[in-house]
This record gives sequence, structure tokens and C-alpha cells, in this order.
Amino acid sequence: MIAHHFIRIRKANSADIALLSSIIRKSFRDVAVKFGLTPENCPKHPSNCTDDELNGLPVGCVAIEKATNDLCYLERLAVLPEKRCKGFGNQLAHQVLDTARAWGTKSISIGIIAEQTDLKMWYQKIGFKEGETKEFSHLPFCVCFMTYEIGRNLT
Repeated sequence: MIAHHFIRIRKANSADIALLSSIIRKSFRDVAVKFGLTPENCPKHPSNCTDDELNGLPVGCVAIEKATNDLCYLERLAVLPEKRCKGFGNQLAHQVLDTARAWGTKSISIGIIAEQTDLKMWYQKIGFKEGETKEFSHLPFCVCFMTYEIGRNLT
């Protein structure tokens, strides 16, 4: 028997900052360990978010940034490790796709650790296409940029 869970997605507000930074930090901890990312060598990585401990029921979060009228960035998609593979990340990603579509945006971009092939394949299943891989002097890993074209994908 498959259990269907009710998932509520809502906009965050300033009262959610501590909770969300904790979700982000905990969700990216396994990636930081796998790639040796520390506050010293990669202070901006999501695993190094700073704020108070998690003290609520949310299991994930995501952000969208409107870069231009035609381009948005999907950022900080985070799901607690014990809640992964249950559809939460997919629903959060689709919330961003729907929001970008409603804004009239033509594409959504994301940057991920290039060597994190499991995450790359997950985004490809949603409809993102792999693009340029770039090395940055301030990061201890290469970044793979992926793009979702709104007009070409109807998910």
C-alpha cells in the first residue's frame, strides 16, 4: 500500500530564518563531508549556514531569485537526509518551476558541484539540461551549470 502524504508549501517569512538555515545546513552536511567542504575552504556552501537549531516540522526549503525578466535561479533546495526520496524535493523544485512560469520567465538556472552525479541525474529527470562546467578560484570544486527552459518543458 502506498501512503500519500499531505505536503503544504508556503512562503517563508523573517520568523522562519533560523529554522530554514538549520534545514539547509543539515541537508547539505552529507555533501560537505563527501567533498571535504569546511567553513574554512568553502564558507559560502549551504552546509555552513549559520543560525539556531532546527525546532519545527518543516523538512525542506527552496529559494527562487529573479535575475532578469527572462532568467531565474533555483537556489538552496534542501531536504533533510532522512526525508529524501519521498517526493519533497521534487515538489519544491516544481514550486519554483511554477513560480518562474507565472512570472513569465524563460529559463531557470542552477549551479551544482560537478562531481555530484546523483544530483545532476536528479535534476535531469526534472527536465534540467547540463551546460557549462566551470572552475572558480574561491571554490574547492568545479561547478556544473544546468538550465531548465520553460517553453520547452511542460512539467
